[in-house]
Amino acid sequence: MKKRLLIISLAILTVMPAIYGQKPILVFEDSVRIGDYLYPGFNITIPEADFNDVLKNWIKLQETGTKSKVQTENGEMSIFGASVKQVSSTPVNIYSRLLNEDTLSRLLVVLELKKNQYLDQSSGDMLLTAAKNTLKEFAREQYIDVIKSQLAAEEKILNELKRDLNSLESNKSKTQKTARNKRNTVNDEQEKLLVRNNELNLLSNEIMYKNNEMIAMPVGPGRDAMAAQIKDLEKRRKSLQRDIGKSESKIRKARSDIDQADRSIPKNEKEQDAMRLQIDAQQAVVQTFIDKLNTVRLY
Repeated sequence: MKKRLLIISLAILTVMPAIYGQKPILVFEDSVRIGDYLYPGFNITIPEADFNDVLKNWIKLQETGTKSKVQTENGEMSIFGASVKQVSSTPVNIYSRLLNEDTLSRLLVVLELKKNQYLDQSSGDMLLTAAKNTLKEFAREQYIDVIKSQLAAEEKILNELKRDLNSLESNKSKTQKTARNKRNTVNDEQEKLLVRNNELNLLSNEIMYKNNEMIAMPVGPGRDAMAAQIKDLEKRRKSLQRDIGKSESKIRKARSDIDQADRSIPKNEKEQDAMRLQIDAQQAVVQTFIDKLNTVRLY
């Protein structure tokens, strides 16, 4: 069991970089089709991001710092008088499209600095760099949000595994405590049995002696008194026999509980070992997402 789980864990660790590794954010100049025409603009890839979340955040970013609203028609967005202070001290017009591709969202953006003057190579390296950095920062924030969600989901799994392990450890502790208590019960009841059986033997002998004595007595008040004594002794003997039966029943039940505990503890320990392997594997997954997040933060 351990060996099989270890192999599974190693397999997970082997494929993790391919499955969970960070993807690049690309920002490059491109010709962007808006309506029937091509304009100089930018092509931005946002890995793994949810299309609807990116769309909502992109619209929100464009509308920040201005009373203008984004207008959308046939999947093409436009906003007039947007504030992009990193690029221009005066309002600009933004035309854009967001495409939903298999593993990423692709944002196509055109910045119109003035009427029919679009941000391109002729605008100078400083403006181009500022625009690319601004767009990359937006893409980076979207990607970071995605990874944070992924990390939170994996941490939730890890915490659930740890809770399961704590539950197993707690159950083992309770089972061990139960077994100890039941062994004490067996010892206590065995001591009681020893005393009661000795008392029962003495009482039985006394009853037999008095019965013989009564048989030899003539009919009369003396014999009647002896019969009453024997009757009281018989009641006491029956009470002792009931107590002995209860002790024997308690011992049988306690021993059954001890046997069950002794069988369940090794099973619990195996489950704990398996759970720790899962926790180690999941901890590695969580660390991969932490590394992924830290790497993307440095983009």
